[in-house]
Amino acid sequence: MAQDIQQLIARAQAEYARCIDDGDLAQWPDFFTGSCVYRVTTTDNYKRGLAGSMIYAVSRGMLIDRVASLRDANIYERHSYRHLLGQPYVVSANEQEARSETSFMVARIMRDGTTSLFATGRYCDVYVAAEGGLKLRERIVVCDSSRIDTLLALPL
Repeated sequence: MAQDIQQLIARAQAEYARCIDDGDLAQWPDFFTGSCVYRVTTTDNYKRGLAGSMIYAVSRGMLIDRVASLRDANIYERHSYRHLLGQPYVVSANEQEARSETSFMVARIMRDGTTSLFATGRYCDVYVAAEGGLKLRERIVVCDSSRIDTLLALPL
């Protein structure tokens, strides 16, 4: 891993959030390795080591399928997100991987312009070196609240 891993993670985080916020969901799976984990869970489940998740995917292919279903199959009220990210905290790093935690706030903007705070929490990530930067091998989105709006369609 590169020497200034915090800066590399911060850049990867910014690119990730920009992709989702700009609605470029077809590119979202590209932030992950082929064999990866993406989960959206609650703080309580995470602390207790419970696997229960609102979203659970264990491969890049599953992420691609999720994007396809959002585009072609699912029926939901169209909306967009705006992410606000904290600075990543590097938990550990070695030549193979880096583990980090990053706080986030996500505002949801509905088609009529209504904006509300949708989710807060932290990303618990495992990054690995890849061509052109870093890729996520694991992203566990730990939401602070156990009250999740039923409109959890877009990835966080």
